[in-house]
Amino acid sequence: MHHQLSIHILILHDTAKTVLANRTAAMAATTKPLLHQEPEERQHRSAANSACRLAVASAVLIVLLMAAFGHLRTRLFLSLPDPVEVELILVAGATEKGAVCLDGTPAGYHLQRGSGSGSNNWLIHLEGAGWCGTIKECSDRKMSMFGSSNFMKPIPFAGAGILDNDQQLNPDFYNWNKVYVRNCDGASFSGDAEGQAQDGTTLYFKGLHIYEAVIDELMEKGLTNATKALLTGCSAGGLATMLHCDDFSARFPREVSVKCLADAGFFLDVMDISGERSFRSYYDGLLHLQNVQKVLPKDCLAKKDPTECFLSVELIKSINTPMFILNSGYDSWQIRNVLVPDPSDPDKSWLSCKDDMSNCNSTQVEVFDGFMDTMVDALKVVEDKEDWGLFIDSCFTHCQSIFGLSWNSAISPRLGNKTIAEVVGDWYHGRSQGVKEIDCEYPCNPTCNSLLPT
Repeated sequence: MHHQLSIHILILHDTAKTVLANRTAAMAATTKPLLHQEPEERQHRSAANSACRLAVASAVLIVLLMAAFGHLRTRLFLSLPDPVEVELILVAGATEKGAVCLDGTPAGYHLQRGSGSGSNNWLIHLEGAGWCGTIKECSDRKMSMFGSSNFMKPIPFAGAGILDNDQQLNPDFYNWNKVYVRNCDGASFSGDAEGQAQDGTTLYFKGLHIYEAVIDELMEKGLTNATKALLTGCSAGGLATMLHCDDFSARFPREVSVKCLADAGFFLDVMDISGERSFRSYYDGLLHLQNVQKVLPKDCLAKKDPTECFLSVELIKSINTPMFILNSGYDSWQIRNVLVPDPSDPDKSWLSCKDDMSNCNSTQVEVFDGFMDTMVDALKVVEDKEDWGLFIDSCFTHCQSIFGLSWNSAISPRLGNKTIAEVVGDWYHGRSQGVKEIDCEYPCNPTCNSLLPT
């Protein structure tokens, strides 16, 4: 995790010059996550998107061995100095505030100060890393950095996509104040309960208190003076972003530009290949164990049961703050854990397929197509929300905003001939209207590739 591998890719082809003329051919990216993640009418949707895919398909050549290329200074698999690591800050008075991890240790976050034009702009990222929905899972989790700050270490932001401070790689947010909030509660920063671990010690389900204490502390450190603010999160943190988006926005005056970005947090309640709703059952256990009802939309709870109100498809109906939903229609974590969990495939006939979609047969791909259909249908409620944005690609990946390779590199996924970083930047800063990009079916997009994080 702390040893970064920087990849610089040069894309060369005469017929691609019109597509790539203004793009640097070498972009730094990392193949490793900032932190480990979870143990977590579509044909011709855009004529411009189709044209881009065709052009790139005919043009892309990735050079794997090269020396030096003059002013481009392109390097491949070249070891660079270890990036500066951002220290862990423990929440002040955490015990008194109830802002503690599963094992009772203080919750923490990493803060990198902004500079120049970004000095009063803030980006708060809520970590993913899944959930724990049973006493056993939470007992195990408290013995790791996802359940105890005793195991947390400083982390680098370099190469971490939207958190990177390199202007070329992260042009819209590079000099903002950036915060990475550690997930050590196991319930998307939403729980408020206690339990007993298998060893007899107390389990603290205090995710809601962690979120509130961190935001309050950041307010004292300058967040209250923000002119721009963006709440983001990946996976379980993406779901947390949906849960807390309106609360976060309500803390600022109306003139402050406050928006939210949920990355890989659009979890679907679908039957797995055996016909069971195993994910719904897991969610139900999680809600009851950690008591997350306090963060659920009251308008939803008036009509539906709490488990349904914890689902992304219901949450987005209640969110008033402008939000950007970044997700793969073939989300690798959901395919492996929601659509094809291990118990649903006892003969392991799907094992190779869910490891790499290129190994899938046509019947299996059709099942995955159906998953994307369900996601796109669920997102139709966003169509009329002019201040919302979408980037739904067809790449087999999970979490794309905190990986430099996915966020903004020469081999990043593209829709409408734009990288994720470009589309998100256009949406946040209002450079484009109606920023809603939805991909065609796998394997239509040539900018998807096997190097993307899964």
